[in-house]
Amino acid sequence: MDHFTDRDKLRLLYTLAVNAHPILLQIFPGAEGWPLPRYLGSCGRFLISTSTSPLQEFYSAPPDQAADLAYQLLGVLESLRSNDLNYFFYFTHVDAGMFGIFNNGHLFIRDASTLGVIDRQEGSQAAARAGENKDIFSCLLSDCQAELPSCDTVPEKQSLVLVCRQVLPRLLQGKFPSPVQEEIDATLTWCGEDTRPDAEVLGAASRLKDILRPLRTCDPRFAYRYPDCKYNDKF
Repeated sequence: MDHFTDRDKLRLLYTLAVNAHPILLQIFPGAEGWPLPRYLGSCGRFLISTSTSPLQEFYSAPPDQAADLAYQLLGVLESLRSNDLNYFFYFTHVDAGMFGIFNNGHLFIRDASTLGVIDRQEGSQAAARAGENKDIFSCLLSDCQAELPSCDTVPEKQSLVLVCRQVLPRLLQGKFPSPVQEEIDATLTWCGEDTRPDAEVLGAASRLKDILRPLRTCDPRFAYRYPDCKYNDKF
């Protein structure tokens, strides 16, 4: 940020202090494949982005649509955990209002205010340097009194546990006939248990995607993947 003017730095610091969401939308734009809406502008806590409907409005959706949204949400979490740029995104809190759906049926993150980002390539080195070189950026929240936590303290399963425990049960409950519903409920319980190792939670999420995939339908309601889904099993 050597090219930043003092005004630019103050604007960035203020935005980070009151609302980091627009910064994330600009660093990780939806146009480059990140599951975030298009950023149109912001001022303090006020943000303008493309319109989406919150996920809780779909709690009463028909089974095929609920399966599609749950499948997309698990896919979004997978892309946040594993991507070509080696960033690890994790939620510190989730609720259904943080996820939105566009008119074409595509699910995105509509509120990234509780989303953390770790650069897996340089995260450990950056954390080590933070203890040596205290500047206004590293001291903005901690006031230089506390050391930054290690990147290794955030488990791979964190976002999955939160979503499987707090969001997906209400979206998927009572939607499907037995024994499919029982299998979904059991897998959600397994996925939402924080005491399980990362590998078990990730395995449960993968199993849940396998269950949900054939429950989705291919029709114009899902314009984000229609008519491609008629000709390619990928969609």
